Amino acid sequence: MTTTVASVALPRLLRIGPGAADQLGEVLDSLGLSRPLIVTDAFLTGNGTARRITDGLTAHGIHAQVYDGTRPDPTVSSVLDAVAVLTRGDFDCVVGLGGGSPMDTAKAVALLGTTGRPMREYAAPAVTDTPALPLVAIPTTAGSGSECTRYTIITDDTGTTDEKMLCSGLAFLPTAALVDPLLTVAMPPRLTADTGIDALTHAIESYVGRRATPFTDGLALTAMAAIARNLRTAHARPDDLPARAAMMLASTQAGMAFSNASVALVHGMSRPVGAHFHVAHGLSNAMLLPAVTAYSLPAAVTRYADCARAMALSAPGESDEGAAHALLAELRALNADLAVPSPERYGIDRDRWLRLTPTMAEQALASGSPAHNPRVPDRADIERLYRSLVA
Repeated sequence: MTTTVASVALPRLLRIGPGAADQLGEVLDSLGLSRPLIVTDAFLTGNGTARRITDGLTAHGIHAQVYDGTRPDPTVSSVLDAVAVLTRGDFDCVVGLGGGSPMDTAKAVALLGTTGRPMREYAAPAVTDTPALPLVAIPTTAGSGSECTRYTIITDDTGTTDEKMLCSGLAFLPTAALVDPLLTVAMPPRLTADTGIDALTHAIESYVGRRATPFTDGLALTAMAAIARNLRTAHARPDDLPARAAMMLASTQAGMAFSNASVALVHGMSRPVGAHFHVAHGLSNAMLLPAVTAYSLPAAVTRYADCARAMALSAPGESDEGAAHALLAELRALNADLAVPSPERYGIDRDRWLRLTPTMAEQALASGSPAHNPRVPDRADIERLYRSLVA
C-alpha cells in the first residue's frame, strides 16, 4: 500500500438507485447542457432502452440524437465512425449508454471529437488530462465500472497487432453518472456472470495491487462483500432486484477503487486475449483470475486474506495463509458455478493460443498493469501463465 498522498478523481455528480436514468434531463440542465449525442449499441436500441432515454429527454424539452453503431471491443475504426457523426452535428455533450464497450466508445468520442488527434497518441504510457466534451455515463451492466473511471480501452485495428490500447487520464472520466439497477434486469445469465466477475476482479486487484490506498481499500472491500453475497443470486434469478441493485452498487464502488488504484496482472493479460480471440472482457478476466491469484498470492498473503474475510470465506481465527487459500478455492468454485469455460472449451485453438503467447505477453507488459501486481512478473512468467490455461 502506498504511503504517499492519494490522488482521487471521481465524476462530478453521481445518482445511484432505481430510476436514476430517468433523471438525465434534470442532470443535463444542472450542467448547462442541452444537445446530447447518445452513444449506444443496436441491442439497446432494439430492446427499447435507448427509446426510453430519448422519450424522457423529449418530455424534458431536450432533443437527442442516437448513434447505435458501437461494437463489442471497440476499435479505432468504429470510434472514428461515431466521431464523424459527432462532428457533423451541433452537440454539446456525449451520453454513453450501455456496458463497457459503448462506454469506452463514448469516452473516446468525447475526446477525439474535440482534439482530432489519432487514438494511438493516447495509449499507455500516455496520461491524458486534456478537456473533452462533457460525458454523462449510464451503465446497463454491473461490471465494468466505467461510469466512474478515467480509462478507456480501444483496439488498434489500423496495424497488424490488434493491440487493445489502454488509455488513461481525466479526459476519460465522465462528468456525471446515472447508475440505475433497473437497466440491468434484462441482462442474460452469461453477461451477468462475466460482468460480475469483472467487478470482483476490479475490487481484488485494486486492493492487493501496489497502488492501493486507504481510500480505495474501503471501496474495494465493500464491493467484494456485496459481490460475494449477490452474484450467484443475480445469475440464477435475473429479476431479483435487491441482488441486481447490490451488484450495480458494487460495480460502481469497484470502479471507483480501480480507477484510483489501478488494476494489475489479470487485466494486463486479459486485454490481449480479448483482442486476439474476441473473448468478452469479463470472461477473459474470469479465465485468468484463479491462475493469476495463485501466482500472486505468496507476495501478498495478508492482503488476499483480507479479501477472503471481507467475502466471509474464512472461519474466525483462521490464519492469513488459510484465509488466502480459501479465497483461491472460492474463485475456482465461482468459475465452476457460473460455467466459466477454459480457453479451449470456449473454442480457442490451442496451437494458435500458444503461437500468440509471446505477443500477448509483450502486449500485457506494455500496458503497464502488470507492474502494479503484488508479485511483479517478467515476460517469461506471463508466458507460463498463459500456457497454463491450455495445459
